[in-house]
Amino acid sequence: MAVQLQNQVKALRARYGLTQEQLGARVGVTRQTIASIEKGNYVPSLLLGLQICEVFQLPAEKVFQLEKGVAEQ
Repeated sequence: MAVQLQNQVKALRARYGLTQEQLGARVGVTRQTIASIEKGNYVPSLLLGLQICEVFQLPAEKVFQLEKGVAEQ
């Protein structure tokens, strides 16, 4: 069964009025890294994920979710 990490980073960033560049600066990564996380092209490390959660003052399960898909054949 394939498992993917879904996230609410884009929606939360918009709610908090942050640009990708501003969020990246707060957690020590580039704007491109934030864009890749939002698109689901990059899975952040545990440390980076927790730093993002800290910016939004939310627990990890409110920012990141595991999505189980159908097994690939």
